[in-house]
Parts: sequence; structure tokens; C-alpha cells
Amino acid sequence: MALGGVYVSVAANELTATGTDRDLTISVTSEVIGIDDGAMVAPARLLVDVVRSLEPGAVTIESSDDRVEIAAARSHFSLQTFALEEFPVPEEPPAPSTSLPARALLDAVRQVVRAASTDDARPLLTGVLVASEGEGIRLVATDSYRLALRDLPVSGPVLDAAHILVPARALAELQRVPGVAQLAEGGNHAPAAFEDGSAAERDHAPAGIGISFSGHDMTFTAGRVRISTRLLDGTYPEYGQLIPPSYPNRLHVGKDSLLDALRRVRLLVRDNTTPVRLSMRQGGVDLTVVSQEIGDASETVDADFDGTDLTVAFNPAYLIDGVEAVPGDEVVVLTTDASKPATVRAADDTEFQYLLMPVRVS
Repeated sequence: MALGGVYVSVAANELTATGTDRDLTISVTSEVIGIDDGAMVAPARLLVDVVRSLEPGAVTIESSDDRVEIAAARSHFSLQTFALEEFPVPEEPPAPSTSLPARALLDAVRQVVRAASTDDARPLLTGVLVASEGEGIRLVATDSYRLALRDLPVSGPVLDAAHILVPARALAELQRVPGVAQLAEGGNHAPAAFEDGSAAERDHAPAGIGISFSGHDMTFTAGRVRISTRLLDGTYPEYGQLIPPSYPNRLHVGKDSLLDALRRVRLLVRDNTTPVRLSMRQGGVDLTVVSQEIGDASETVDADFDGTDLTVAFNPAYLIDGVEAVPGDEVVVLTTDASKPATVRAADDTEFQYLLMPVRVS
């Protein structure tokens, strides 16, 4: 029961809220006007819903025995709390031993984490491999249908081992840290609060993300937020042999044009078995979706193509995921034939690569 709660402690003028499921722990610290030091464990979801519903202004929180009183303006709530001793308060992690530029790390996470599996039956594939590679680190994720790889140049040591396996959901939570979302290149526009000049969001945007290790745990420190995760144990699949050394066919196309066309023809896709066919030829690429129950859709996108005319079919959702993750305005699709993995990457940047298995069609 207590794991469904949030541990809230006040010391002097600092409030810390901590939630955990034993494998993943998130702590957030904020400045408050503290009257008395103390701690409580409140029902997390209900507490969030209550606070969000309150009118703007000061909120007073007071706990005693097995209840917490929340008051703001004319609103008052009295909630039951959990026993403090039932909450598994995590040990304090060590101070960060190194730091990575926040924007570069979050861009890499955004590009790679989408390819991690969500199937708990294959726990290793639900993680992101972080490995020392040359003068930096490499992030790799795969669900066996696609593989995302990002090289991140860094100065100085980052890992205390040759490689580690970080749960993808911990990295996904890292992207949700206040201010961090504005640092990634995931969208064309910043969130509305940031566009409106929210001072709080700007102040919370960290320049660097600290990293520390303790046993089998890894902790990210981003501003006032700390995310600790238990690392996955096991041997990650050998992915290097999946990457072809060269490709005979190269399609060079505008990113937005390709994405828009993919999203339009995908409107006829109602399940995960209907592919999108890319017919690549000199001067362009023809996109086609055929659904026996609904109909068919096609669109032509101007592009430069070098190689032998070829038609390859892909899962449209996976292909859109890969194209979205490519930085810049232009995308290159590299292919060998209709049965071997294709690679999607930027036209002039090889730090990010997205390998995608084609779908066999008659």
C-alpha cells in the first residue's frame, strides 16, 4: 500500500517529495516556508489531483498522526496517510561523479529510447545499452524489429564499467524533468508555458545532468530532481553484426515532406500488419498503403535516389518514429534489398542511426 504513496519531508525551508517502486525512485526538492520539520506518506495520485484542483495561491499542508490537512483559499481537504515505517525510504545516493551536457544527453535519449521494447517478457530489451565507445559513449536500444543507435562525444570518463544497461523507463522519466523537455529537439515548438516565458521553467532547466553509481544503482541529478534506477543485469544482444558495412541504394529526401506523406497514407492503417511500401526510383519515392477492408492510398515525394529501383515495405509507425528522431531537415534512407535492414539517418550526420527491418510482402 505504501508504495502507492509519496514520501514528503520538510527540513527548514526545503520540501522533498519521493516516490518509488523499489526499482525506480524519483525525488524532487522545492523551497517552501517550513514551520515545523517532519515527514508523512500521502496517497500520491490523490494528493496530486487535490493540489492541481486548487485555485492559484499559497497552499498550506499540515500532517499529524494518520492524516494530512491541505488548505488553500476556501478549499480544505483531509486525507488519510500511510504509516511512515511502511514506506521503503531509499538510501541517499552518492554525489554525482561526472556530468553530461543536458541538451546533448536528452537529445540522445529522445532518439534512442523509442526503440526499446515494452515487453517485460524480454527484460534485457526494455533497457538502453550505454557503452564506452571511442572518445565518448554510445546509446543503443532495440525491440528486435528496429534498432536505434546514438554516439555521444564526451570529455572524460562517464561510466564505471565498459557498459551498463539502463531501464528505458528511467530515461523516459528523465525527459519529463521540469525544464528538460525544452532542451531536447523533439518538437518544432517549446511547450506553451516555456513560450510564455515561465520563469520557473527557465530556472529549472539544468545545464548539466549529474551521474553517479552505487552498487547496481545509477542516479541522474537534473536541477532539483533526482532519478535513481536499478540497472538491468545480463548480456545485451550483439547488435554490431546487424549493421551492414555499406549500402548500394541511397534515398535523400526532405524530412518534413516524407513525414507528412507517411502520416497521410497511414490513415488507412488499422492494425500492425498493414505496411507502407516505399518504391524508390530516380527523382522520387512513391508511398503506398493497401488495406483490403478499407481501400488504398498513395503519394509521391520528390527525392534524390542513387541505386537500383527498389520497393521496400515497412511498419509505418516504426518508420515514422525513425524519421522523427533524425536531426536536421533532410533524411537519408539506405537500403540493400527488400529483405535486409534499412538505415535511416541524417544527410550529413552519422552520430544517430536507426535500423529498421522490412516487412515481407507478396
